[in-house]
Amino acid sequence: MALTGLIFVGYVLAHMYGNLKAFAGEAAFNGYAEHLRELGEPLLPYSGFLWIARVVLLASLVLHVYAAVTLWRRARAARTTKYVVKKNKHSSVSSHWMRWGGLTLLLFIVWHLLNFTVGKVNPQGGPTNNPYQLMVDSFEVWWLTLIYLVAMVALGLHLHHGVWSAGQTLGLTNSVRQRVLWKRAGLVLAVVVAGGFSLVPISVLLGVIS
Repeated sequence: MALTGLIFVGYVLAHMYGNLKAFAGEAAFNGYAEHLRELGEPLLPYSGFLWIARVVLLASLVLHVYAAVTLWRRARAARTTKYVVKKNKHSSVSSHWMRWGGLTLLLFIVWHLLNFTVGKVNPQGGPTNNPYQLMVDSFEVWWLTLIYLVAMVALGLHLHHGVWSAGQTLGLTNSVRQRVLWKRAGLVLAVVVAGGFSLVPISVLLGVIS
């Protein structure tokens, strides 16, 4: 779970960078999307890099969900009787929402792929072969932007606890200094990624990006 989680951390950072290209205009945004398809040529065929990335991400997602289900079953099997009083003042809000946040993100990933990658559904009936126009047409619809922002809250909470948990799993939080460092890293990453992803749909809805 820790290793696949770190793969996703690298992916969301790269994806966020690509999304922020929207502030540079349509040519820059579409140019970035096209560059991803041409990456690795001529060693790789056209879109070859994208397909390799998709396979790695899909395999990571399957392993991540499998690990989550396995750990959940182990936790249930370890204690068959519920606590009479269950109160932990030291646990964070994000740690309590890991399971439901993960399910929210899984549903959002399916929706997001149908909207922008697999199905390419333009809610306003506009073109779907223009990434920039598809993005603008989608986020101009307020409820689509709301779904996206809710998912970003879930992503932020997931990253906040997930980064710290990954460091702990990999044995990188053995000292007080290391624990503080990983907790801060989780918080900073959560704010930067969730905030960075949210900037584009909010800007489209407000008319800053059009």
